[in-house]
Amino acid sequence: MKFLIAGLGNFGGEYQNTRHNIGFTILDALSGLSNIDFQDKRYGFRGEYKYKGRTFVLLKPTTYVNLSGKAVNYWLQKEKIAVEKLLVLVDDFSLPFGSLRLRSRGGDAGHNGLNNISTILGHNNYARLRFGIGSEFGKGAQVNYVLGKWTNEEEKQLTGLVNKSVEIIRSFGTIGIKRTMNLYNRKK
Repeated sequence: MKFLIAGLGNFGGEYQNTRHNIGFTILDALSGLSNIDFQDKRYGFRGEYKYKGRTFVLLKPTTYVNLSGKAVNYWLQKEKIAVEKLLVLVDDFSLPFGSLRLRSRGGDAGHNGLNNISTILGHNNYARLRFGIGSEFGKGAQVNYVLGKWTNEEEKQLTGLVNKSVEIIRSFGTIGIKRTMNLYNRKK
């Protein structure tokens, strides 16, 4: 069984360790645990992770967050992966920092990356792990907040949250979306 795990983020040193790059951060953590090398391929950096008989194609699109649909669609087609086996890792400022919400489908909640993926695929029936980054910004400061670095307090909690996100990816591939949602979408 093969899955596509697409972590959204932006390439370049100025975007490292920013809230908007949480998808890259999660995939980097998974690759670090498993000695996975990402290769520079078409529309993104691609890695491969084997776990319990499953193959996870890990994708960090190089199309920037807001244009991620092109990369996601390309790799679904190239790897011949059904959209039901796609999981998108994305930041979400409508959730409090530290909240993790797995969804089997849904709207984009104002996230341009999810909007672009849905537009390119022609639907929004794909799984997404929404990583809550909070909304501690004033009017008109959304872009600076999303592209901003984590606070010291957030940094202290980040490793545990990223590790839980890795668990969710593994669970998604082994026991399925519904059971994984039941396990991980509980209130704190």
